[in-house]
Amino acid sequence: MKIKICGLRDPDNIRQVAALGPDYMGFIFYEGSKRYAEGHITPELLVELPQSIKKTGVFVNAPFESIKATVEKYKLDAVQLHGKESPRGCADVKELGVEVIKVFSVDDRFVFENTLLYESSADYFLFDTKGQEYGGNGIPFDWELLTGYLSPKPYFLSGGLNLENVKHLDKVRPQPYAIDVNSGFEEEPGLKKVEKLKELFQLVRKV
Repeated sequence: MKIKICGLRDPDNIRQVAALGPDYMGFIFYEGSKRYAEGHITPELLVELPQSIKKTGVFVNAPFESIKATVEKYKLDAVQLHGKESPRGCADVKELGVEVIKVFSVDDRFVFENTLLYESSADYFLFDTKGQEYGGNGIPFDWELLTGYLSPKPYFLSGGLNLENVKHLDKVRPQPYAIDVNSGFEEEPGLKKVEKLKELFQLVRKV
């Protein structure tokens, strides 16, 4: 199972997390986020990171030109779209040569057929908890709901993941392609607890 660490912005912390060997590292380019990365990171810092790590930009309803400029500036490998982006908008981003991760916010009323329109324009889906913020709410949704997900498209599981509930990932059906962690492993917004992440890697890589 792949691991994505999201919401990073402190340069030293980024280097420490990168040393753990995550598959994806997420940098938030949404000004409304308390983990907004612009002004904290540099293109040079991201170039330093191991090539095995997919550098992922997280956007919320951003104009295409803004996404394109950020992808080029930071040499991003993936783009995570966390707003109300259309299938056409996702397809446009995919044409930039990056992986596209389309996010859906899940609650008891969520209909998994909503993902069908995005089958051809996204490489992965990400299921997060519907909450006050665009991600980083720290609350898991009921994983039983995922039994309603019938698409073969691989997905990222997000929303309130911590060292306790990741022990039960083996029971989730269908199995996630990756997990995406953020607020459950933080000292403060944007600063990750490296020791807790080490424990996470040990747990998940056993699953």
